[in-house]
Amino acid sequence: MSAEQPASSPPPLRWGSPREVGEGTPTRLAVGVIGVGRAGSVLAAALRRAGHPVVAAYAVSEVSRLRADALLPGVPLVGMDRVFADSNLVLIAVPDDVLPSVVAWVADQGWIRPGQFVVHCSGRHGVGVLDPAAQAGALPMALHPVMTFTGTSLDLDRLSGCPFGVTAPASLETAASALVVEMGGEPMLVAEDRRALYHAAVAHAANHLVSLVAEAMDLLGLCGVDEPERMLAPLLGAALDNALASGDQALTGPVARGDAGTVASHLTELSAISMRTASAYRALARLTADRAVASGMLDPAAAVALLAVLADDPGSAL
Repeated sequence: MSAEQPASSPPPLRWGSPREVGEGTPTRLAVGVIGVGRAGSVLAAALRRAGHPVVAAYAVSEVSRLRADALLPGVPLVGMDRVFADSNLVLIAVPDDVLPSVVAWVADQGWIRPGQFVVHCSGRHGVGVLDPAAQAGALPMALHPVMTFTGTSLDLDRLSGCPFGVTAPASLETAASALVVEMGGEPMLVAEDRRALYHAAVAHAANHLVSLVAEAMDLLGLCGVDEPERMLAPLLGAALDNALASGDQALTGPVARGDAGTVASHLTELSAISMRTASAYRALARLTADRAVASGMLDPAAAVALLAVLADDPGSAL
């Protein structure tokens, strides 16, 4: 990659708040993005919509290039060196496991300028992963939107009110939060040493929810239900709303009631179809039973027979 300098320098590195400075001129950042995936493309487009010009992007795959054309029309696709040379804020939107090596490599190249904002959108990492950039004078921020992305313009409206897990040095928390607000999101501070736990929580909820719903639709299909999504939508919508509002007090169903016979029949049917599915049901039923007892929803005495049904798991070795 060429280290050729741009013909003109990016705007001054001066941004304390997305309001006004000087003679009433709005302060804006020249934004560059590395990784035009589903998240990077949408966040860059959101910053552009807020008035920060996106001046450069680095995209490798053909899909990423097509996405850049759709969401970031007119933005030049250049090498990483030019992204850093042309930008005041660089958004690094690469997979979690790749992020540390990308940051270390970029810092080794000497492309980072003192006072340059370097932002990533990984859920797993805080700002520690940006230490090589910070040592070169960068201002590090971790801004993770708590939502799933399609990588289309539809996501821009979905950012409205979207929570962001924000981790930044104390001196940059206000600036980081302001950027989130400009994108339409709601900043929520996450401590550096709790970042992995935070990510585990949101991934556990969202990703496993998708697996559970898809599995339930498959099972209903085996029952001859033509539109399982329509059957599940009211039930799941109410369950999610109630859980978010009331936590464990929203529990219903055979486990919360201690109906051991019903749970045993569920396991018999599921085991005949898939031992793996039966094992997942058993594990989640145990978790549900434990939480129901702890919250007072299920009497411990009534839980004895239920826990006995859940104790034997012939599929655990699969």
